[in-house]
Amino acid sequence: MRGLITRQLSEKLASNLESSPIAAILGPRQCGKSTLAGIYLNNKSNTMFLDLERPADIRQLRDPEALFRLNEEKLICLDEIQRIPDLFPVIRYEVDRRNRNGQFLILGSASLELIRQSSESLAGRISFLELTPFLLSETGDVGFSDTDRKLWLRGGFPRSYLAGSEKASLDWRLNFTRTFLERDIPALGLSINTDTANRLWVMLAHSNGQVANYSKLAGSLGITGNTVKKYIKILRQTYMVRVLEPWHSNIKKRLVKSPRVYIRDTGILHSLLEIESQNTLLSHPTYGSSWESLAMENILASISPRWRPSFYRTEKGNEIDLILEKGRERICIEFKASGAPDVGKGFWFALENLNPTHSWIVAPVGAVYPYDSKKNVMVGSPMDVGSFLNTI
Repeated sequence: MRGLITRQLSEKLASNLESSPIAAILGPRQCGKSTLAGIYLNNKSNTMFLDLERPADIRQLRDPEALFRLNEEKLICLDEIQRIPDLFPVIRYEVDRRNRNGQFLILGSASLELIRQSSESLAGRISFLELTPFLLSETGDVGFSDTDRKLWLRGGFPRSYLAGSEKASLDWRLNFTRTFLERDIPALGLSINTDTANRLWVMLAHSNGQVANYSKLAGSLGITGNTVKKYIKILRQTYMVRVLEPWHSNIKKRLVKSPRVYIRDTGILHSLLEIESQNTLLSHPTYGSSWESLAMENILASISPRWRPSFYRTEKGNEIDLILEKGRERICIEFKASGAPDVGKGFWFALENLNPTHSWIVAPVGAVYPYDSKKNVMVGSPMDVGSFLNTI
């Protein structure tokens, strides 16, 4: 086991509570939200923490208005708040009555449901942060070293990454995926067939990073295409998968219109694929797409949410794995799982069509270097690209 890992969002959390009445930390189950909040609260006086999965804490909220009034000078943290959405109007009333920043810290494991509820009741009063499992920048060094392969194999969920052995890490992930479907999803009030959802999750792992074919998935599972979309939406809303939309423009090219679906955490991806070791990963057909998931999630987690992500692919096969746009900036990113990466003609054709301001090939390399200086294409690690994007 390692010591406590400093999270990238620690300073941002403090800043958000200083400038907003309410700060929200959203992210998947078991990614460290409660730990991050606990560390912050332990360094403050006059705080209260309520876990809305704990019966004793729920009982304290029988009369939430009275409880909040009694503790109105405290910073109140409510964990797993999506379990009691009726609290939002009460929180709004208390926030407006007190009229100061740093009143509530709320934690949630479902994205769109929580955002929808809070945006209706707390608009203009709340700031959001998304916490992911551990990132390379939190566990490793600048660049990409051999130690970073541990995070790649195990994924970033704290109990998986910090487990005492590869077997213990894998056992945790297998148990996580089972209880996630059997307990956590129904606890959100969402109805699924557990066996079907598990089979779909495994199928998505085998096709990780590919353009979604809902009809093919539905046919293999014996369900409708709408049910496939519903289950993928649930996995997206609970931060298990990323649905990356295709880039659209009025250029005269026939572009792919369906999204790509990625398993966000590579440790979960590998457990679904029964990948138990670095050697197995190296020889597995999804090695390249596994790197793509790892690199993409680390880049997107380290940059401003104002960057708009998409991918580019024509029907002729010319493609760019990730496009990031903000204002007049357009960054093209290609992922390669080789320490000596190379790209094909389709990459260059795509760059001609997209005319980016900067382009990167993201690979497991230890230092940044130019790939084609005339066309402004650089090679770097996910951390290098994240650092670069934060300068724009």
